[in-house]
Amino acid sequence: MKSNKPDRRDFLKKGSLIVGGAMVMPALSKAHQYFPAGTDVIKVAVVGCGGRGTGAAVQALSVKENTQLVAMADAFKDRLDKCYNDITNADYQDWSGSRGATPKDRVKVPEENKFVGFEGYKKAIALADVVILTTPPGFRPQHFEECIKQGKHVFMEKPVAVDPAGVKRVLDAAEIAKQKKLNVVVGLQRRYQESYLGLMKALKSGKIGDIISSQVYWNNDGVWLHKRKPSETEMEYQMRNWYYFNWLCGDHITEQHIHNIDVMNWAMDAFPVKAQGMGGREVRIGNEYGEIYDHHFVEFEYANGAIMNSQCRHQPGTWSRVDEVIHGTKGKIHFGAGKLYKGNKVALEVNVKNEPNPYQTEHDVLFTAIANSEYKFADAEHGAKSTLTSIMGRTATYTGQVVTWDDLMKNPYSLISEGRKMEFENPNWKTLPPTLPDGDGNYEIAVPGKTKLFAMK
Repeated sequence: MKSNKPDRRDFLKKGSLIVGGAMVMPALSKAHQYFPAGTDVIKVAVVGCGGRGTGAAVQALSVKENTQLVAMADAFKDRLDKCYNDITNADYQDWSGSRGATPKDRVKVPEENKFVGFEGYKKAIALADVVILTTPPGFRPQHFEECIKQGKHVFMEKPVAVDPAGVKRVLDAAEIAKQKKLNVVVGLQRRYQESYLGLMKALKSGKIGDIISSQVYWNNDGVWLHKRKPSETEMEYQMRNWYYFNWLCGDHITEQHIHNIDVMNWAMDAFPVKAQGMGGREVRIGNEYGEIYDHHFVEFEYANGAIMNSQCRHQPGTWSRVDEVIHGTKGKIHFGAGKLYKGNKVALEVNVKNEPNPYQTEHDVLFTAIANSEYKFADAEHGAKSTLTSIMGRTATYTGQVVTWDDLMKNPYSLISEGRKMEFENPNWKTLPPTLPDGDGNYEIAVPGKTKLFAMK
């Protein structure tokens, strides 16, 4: 019988014409231990050339399949140049390819394929089979839409949006991606991590009974900060310091803490119906920290009454923990420790010390599926809904109100005002950002009890 399975070239180049398909869980193994790939080149473009874009590109070039980096795009030339140099000079000592060429030889980006500016992403996407989206997350919905429009497979970092309007755009594009059988992997790498998969399998089989509650944490000192330069426009300054502006980052509850929140959503096979909490700025109070909070504490509630207590903090010198603990009627799972408890006794322990690097695994399984003309990964939907969960938490801490899932789905507010949305489809360095400083250089900070539910900007 003649197979209906498209050949690899057809799958790569005509993905936009294919509809239907089913998903499976990724099969994990040590990185680079997959079967030898075929001879077809899988062309890769990276859009967003910061640290995460550099790391993701290196991982894409380290898979067994015959990948080549053919295009790059970033708003800043210096960041693109640094990314290119870092990729070509990266230490690939753990790579065990068998084709003779090293990942460095897979970098095939001529100068004309290095696109600088806000619009370059479209040209980079057009040259690739697979696109890595690693810009500040405020641009993710727009860039994801373009990838799916052009029929490309996607690896995109979390979060996938910064506001409910952006989440809706991603969900809409995700449906089209499914119809086109385009693989989409989101960088919530715990879903590809061997220890998490082992413990989640035990949870799903009923080993800890019904889930009652969880504690999820992202508490640490915080991240980088770039000082303002006199020559910068306000747009350039905020783009350089994107982490501290909600229209670009979404606050650290969304940009980082989404990882831990997503673990509970994964365990529940559901998303919270409401949230309430508190937060503010106690340590990072200068205008150099833009408009985001330095701590959030949120109580999320699921439809069955299960509670997720969520805390994230960026305060140097304080207790640090990035972890998840889930409690059930018959036991609990401590994911960071790799242990399942019955009472005070360890009933199951999984390897957390020498397991495969999940950041590499998510690329390994993505490119193996593509090379074999298989449709396996549709992460955009759960990535979008875990993003919305974190936004629900942020909205609750900013307003001091109870915020429901239905509130955000029925009223998908945007951090960019209605009158300026078209302007931000094609911004430039003179475009004024949605958030502007006052005469003293200070940005407006959300105040619980005063900030209105859907009037974020």
